[in-house]
Amino acid sequence: MATCALVATCDFNGQHFQALDAAGSFEFVIAVDGGFAHLEAIDRTPDLALGDFDSLGYVPETVEVIQHSSHKDKSDLEIAFDHAEGQAFDRVFVYGALGGRLDHTMGSLQMAAGFAERGMEITFIALDCAVRILVGPGRFELPCIDRGTVSVFSARDKAFGVVEQGMEYPLDVFELTNRTTWGLSNELTGQPAFVSVEEGTLYVFYPIE
Repeated sequence: MATCALVATCDFNGQHFQALDAAGSFEFVIAVDGGFAHLEAIDRTPDLALGDFDSLGYVPETVEVIQHSSHKDKSDLEIAFDHAEGQAFDRVFVYGALGGRLDHTMGSLQMAAGFAERGMEITFIALDCAVRILVGPGRFELPCIDRGTVSVFSARDKAFGVVEQGMEYPLDVFELTNRTTWGLSNELTGQPAFVSVEEGTLYVFYPIE
């Protein structure tokens, strides 16, 4: 799969980014507004800087830039997703988009679900956890670690055939709605574990080492 990294303004897991980057996982890196400063701090030049640059406070001059007006109908991150989709990237890792303002976080997750439903594999990386958007029919293998919290929420009114196996509280072919806390706080136990869904879209929150 063609893989792109989007680096936005909020809390940046530089260690995770550098590990994947060193392994050659990213074919293209986009700095989204203030994300340029995160990359500059680790001496990583992005392939593109994009946004209105109100968070960064200046327009970068050392890389290719796509600048947009601050008076627009889409967030900088959504425009970055548009660009990644237009360049046929079908796997995207998103850094710096969780934490900070809660409305930005919710908006980003909701927006990204639409791209996932069009076939893009999307993972948001925070400081101590990640969020994988899982579209049915699909299955996601969780990290095999001794402990850690996994939460699963429906991105739509309903998700059908939800399965959680290998964790403290197994769930088998369950109908999950976005009006319940049924998917909150399952626990990894060191055993192989997975989440799957037959129909619908899930946000799978899981720990990263």
